[in-house]
Order: sequence, then structure tokens, then C-alpha cells
Amino acid sequence: MSEQENNAQNGADAKDEAGVRDALRAVIDPEIGMNIIELGLVREIDIHDAGVHVVMIMTTPFCPYAPQLLEQTRRTAQEYLGQPATIEMGMTMWDPSMMEEGVAQDWGLF
Repeated sequence: MSEQENNAQNGADAKDEAGVRDALRAVIDPEIGMNIIELGLVREIDIHDAGVHVVMIMTTPFCPYAPQLLEQTRRTAQEYLGQPATIEMGMTMWDPSMMEEGVAQDWGLF
């Protein structure tokens, strides 16, 4: 593959990840009323030939909405890319510093 083709492929991957992140803004944490991207719950998006793999965390270890949020995130990524999606619940503890810049201030946390 030429350098130009490689750069074009890398740009397409970056665009797809950005697009997935944008699509995931539709997934709202019903307890907090903010989307999972604003909250910083999506920790990793890995787009590959076989589909997409998303790693996300919850705001609390015993989030009652975890199954719903995980499935809605998986389904949204799959629908956006038109490829199979898998989801994994990461074990990192969430804290407000993971939120998008400015969102925590709007929420009154900082």
C-alpha cells in the first residue's frame, strides 16, 4: 500500500471513530440525563474489518441501567457503521474529570 493510500485509510478510520462517537451522543444515561460521550463513559472504540468493539464504563459500579446502556451503545455503533459491534464493560472507575471539557462546569462539579 502506498503512503497516500495508507494516509487515506488512516483518515477514514479516524473519521469513522469520530462518526461513531457522534452517533453515541444519542445514548443518554437516564439517571443523569447526559449522553455517554459527554460523561466520558466510552473509553475505547476499535474499528476493524470484522466490525467495531467498544469499551465503556459506568458512573457507578452498580449502575442499575448498565445492561440497557451497554446494549443501546452496542446497537447504536452497529447501526451507524453497518457492521457487527461488540461491547465490553471496562473496569476503570469513573470520575468527573473524565467528562468532556466544560461539561462538568455546566453540571456544577468544578
